[in-house]
Amino acid sequence: MDWTWLLAASGFAFAMAGTPGPNNTMVTASGANYGFYRTLPVAIGMGAGVAVIIFIVAALGSSIIAAPRLQMVLKWLGIAYLLWLAWRIANAAPAASAAEGGRQRPFGFFEGALLQLVNPKLWVMVAGAVVTYGKDAAGDLAVPTAFAVIFGGATLASTLAWTGIGVGAARFLTRERSLRMFNRAMALLLVLSLVPAVLD
Repeated sequence: MDWTWLLAASGFAFAMAGTPGPNNTMVTASGANYGFYRTLPVAIGMGAGVAVIIFIVAALGSSIIAAPRLQMVLKWLGIAYLLWLAWRIANAAPAASAAEGGRQRPFGFFEGALLQLVNPKLWVMVAGAVVTYGKDAAGDLAVPTAFAVIFGGATLASTLAWTGIGVGAARFLTRERSLRMFNRAMALLLVLSLVPAVLD
C-alpha cells in the first residue's frame, strides 16, 4: 500500500460515493425537509455503516461477496427496504403540517447505518474496491483499515454535500405543495435507482 494506491482508491471511493444513489437521495430529501443539522445523524450513520461493511469484507476476502445465495438475499431485502423508504419519503409531512399534529422525525444514525447492509449501490462499490484494490489484503489489517477510512470518509463527505443541496433547494420550496412534489420526485429517483439491481 503506497501513495499511488491511496490516490487510486480515494478517487474510486469519491467517484462512487458522490453519484446519485439511495444514500444521496435520502439525505437530499432529509435536508430539504428537516435542515442540515437534523440530517447529520443519518449522514454519519451512513458513513459508519460503509466503513464497517467494507472493513469486514476486505478483511475476510472477496469470497464473502461471491456467494450467490447471499447476493440474492441482500438484493431482494435491499429492494424491499428501499421501496419502503421511498414510500416514507413520498409521504413525508412538511414541517408546517407536522407542527399541526403530524409526526415529524428524520432518519436517524442507526437507520443510516443499517441501510448499508441492503444498499445495492454499496455492494457494487465494495465488490469493485475489494477486487481491484484489495487483492493482497489477506492477513493484513492495514488495507481493510484504509478502506474503512477512505470509503467511510467519502460517503460522509458526499452525504453532507447532498444534504446541503437539499437545504438549498428548500429555499425555493416555500409552499407545502411544492415541498410535497419535491419529496415525491426524490422518492421516484430512489425507486429508479433500484432498476439496475432488479434487472441484474
